[in-house]
Amino acid sequence: MAFEELLDKAGGLGKFQILQMVFVLPVYMVVACHSLLENFTAAVPGHRCWVHILDNATVSGNDTGILSPDVLLRISIPLDSNLEPEKCHRFLHPQWQLLHLNGTFPNMTDLDTEPCVDGWVFDHSLFSSTVVTEWDLICDHQSQKSVGQSLFMAGMLVGGLIYGLLSDRFGRRLILRCCLLQLAISGTCAAFAPTFLIYCSLRFWSGCSAVVIISNNSMLVTEWTRSQSKAMVITLVSCALSIGQMMLGGLAFVFREWRTLQLVVSVPFFVFFLSSRWLVESSRWLIVTNKPDEGLKELKKVAHRNGIKNAEEILSMEGLKATMQEELEAAQTKPTVFDLFRTPNLRKNICILYFVRFATTIPYFGIFMNLQHFGSNIFLFQVIFGVLTVSVRSLAVLPLNHMGRRPTQMFLTFMVGISILVNTFVPQEMQTLRVALASVGIGCVAASGSALSVHSAELIPTLLRAKAVGLDMLVSRCGATLAPLLMTLVVYLPTLPWIFYGAFPIVAGLLILLLPETKTLPIPDTIQDVENK
Repeated sequence: MAFEELLDKAGGLGKFQILQMVFVLPVYMVVACHSLLENFTAAVPGHRCWVHILDNATVSGNDTGILSPDVLLRISIPLDSNLEPEKCHRFLHPQWQLLHLNGTFPNMTDLDTEPCVDGWVFDHSLFSSTVVTEWDLICDHQSQKSVGQSLFMAGMLVGGLIYGLLSDRFGRRLILRCCLLQLAISGTCAAFAPTFLIYCSLRFWSGCSAVVIISNNSMLVTEWTRSQSKAMVITLVSCALSIGQMMLGGLAFVFREWRTLQLVVSVPFFVFFLSSRWLVESSRWLIVTNKPDEGLKELKKVAHRNGIKNAEEILSMEGLKATMQEELEAAQTKPTVFDLFRTPNLRKNICILYFVRFATTIPYFGIFMNLQHFGSNIFLFQVIFGVLTVSVRSLAVLPLNHMGRRPTQMFLTFMVGISILVNTFVPQEMQTLRVALASVGIGCVAASGSALSVHSAELIPTLLRAKAVGLDMLVSRCGATLAPLLMTLVVYLPTLPWIFYGAFPIVAGLLILLLPETKTLPIPDTIQDVENK
């Protein structure tokens, strides 16, 4: 609280904070595109085996000229259980006898088939190319697509750990600038990757930097904003991520070639890196790390930008030390992350909160990273879901204030699980119902994330809140990494990943019953406050 007094003297919400938001919001929008980029760059188009008599341009027109492509396809590719051409097998030899069956369908298992040894033919009506068509990530290799998506999430997990420690040691601004440059380079190079292995490596490095760009920007914004305005700032930042999701749908509709789209969302980070020279290091961080001279210098810089004319007089070293004396003394005793698990009530709350975060992150990324599961118009779905998340994140505060934290979270998590499980068994032909259920799921999971953030802040003591938030990010990245990996289970049962996506939030909803209700209660400051509740 002492720093708030210094911040008010420098201007808690002025020209500097407005310009800071002008820089941060576009960065958030574009980095959100990277998180969900493989919805489009790794989309799986329709495909079938390459067959000699249909796809070989050198075959003489006299050989098959009297037969239509549909007829040639019928005698070359077996039909699946839905009477559609098989995607991964073809007949060993053309089955001419199929032309004389008068609409009946023979037992395809009696006919000799083989894998697509000569490659595949892809439908390019939606995308001119994707990483799937580039490196044939289908049939026996379809799990590699999910591995590629998981590596980006794994990069976010690793980057959050490593760069988080570096940010505490070397500052938010320096590490943020390094990560802006890293994402610009790795993202741009990924657009020219010659092999899938190199592409995955570059996406991993992009993930390492993307998570830090989000977290360090958030820390800089909140640490330079007065308490009365922080709720508004956090809401704006959350909405910027959702607007970025909408923006990605529009960009992917315009740029249908994956390398071009990858380039379009990566090059802006070179501009962001150059613009970041204008950012100011967190004065709060400088002061509590025993760099009061530099902290005072940054405070004066902000005061000048906010138009405070007598900044040199009202901001002095003597005043800083007098104001921050208690805070500096408190900083001498540094609690450890293990203190979160030493006492029974806090340990129970922490474990449940982290499981709920993990269980709701999985369906969030499961839905957003698999839009093709709900229909063919993934561009429209991306925009619709972005609009939904903007809306629900803004409206989530109403039930939280009237119904309470616990019933609101339980209702939302149950709705997420039920909508996904029901959608799992809705036929593909009922696209309107599938999109409606998916919309309910993505809306509720976004609202549950906001509700969980509020509940967590009221259950975790101030003394340990920063460390708890760091662990919370680690847990959410684990869920985000697992979400695409679960899609590899489709080889055993197509609905199995979605059953997991639906089951996790339902289990989380039941565990929320064990958490205390915190509506109208003061925020705990010490571990003892939590134990006494």
